[in-house]
Amino acid sequence: MEIEYQKMVKIHYTLKDTDGNQLDSSLGGEPLEYMHGIGSLIPGLEKELEGKKPGDKFHSEIEPALGYGEYDEKLVAEVPRSQFDANFEIEVGQQFQADTATGPMIVKVTKIADDKITVDGNHELAGKKLCFDVEVVDVRDATEAELEPFVNEGGCGSCGGGCSGCGSSCGGCGGC
Repeated sequence: MEIEYQKMVKIHYTLKDTDGNQLDSSLGGEPLEYMHGIGSLIPGLEKELEGKKPGDKFHSEIEPALGYGEYDEKLVAEVPRSQFDANFEIEVGQQFQADTATGPMIVKVTKIADDKITVDGNHELAGKKLCFDVEVVDVRDATEAELEPFVNEGGCGSCGGGCSGCGSSCGGCGGC
């Protein structure tokens, strides 16, 4: 069976950067299982997997635009220390959810200076070419239960996450 829209797929993968440093891997553990075509993977990897069959192995280099996006300087901000709870200890590398004009966003503290805290809303792999070694382990039809959230195209659940999964109040996905 080939990988196509709404098939359940299991893959083993190793992700490296362009210097050969391993960033993530499923080897030595359970394969990653996902439903194909619903945005569970980065677009470039999902495109590379289309049409593959169990046993297929391949190497793919995914450009930033089809991975986690280009690095966006607009997602870096200096925030006055006064906007944080005075009893809250802040450290470089710490991540937290921030409320922004476009909704909640995970940001990472990248610098602390006197009365300013620099936060970065870019994904840690934004702007990076991603090098994948992939083996397709299994491809199968999705069960009715697995497909249920996608049955009402344009209705509640069509975004793949029920009434809270798309991050809006379900009006954004055509919802309830």
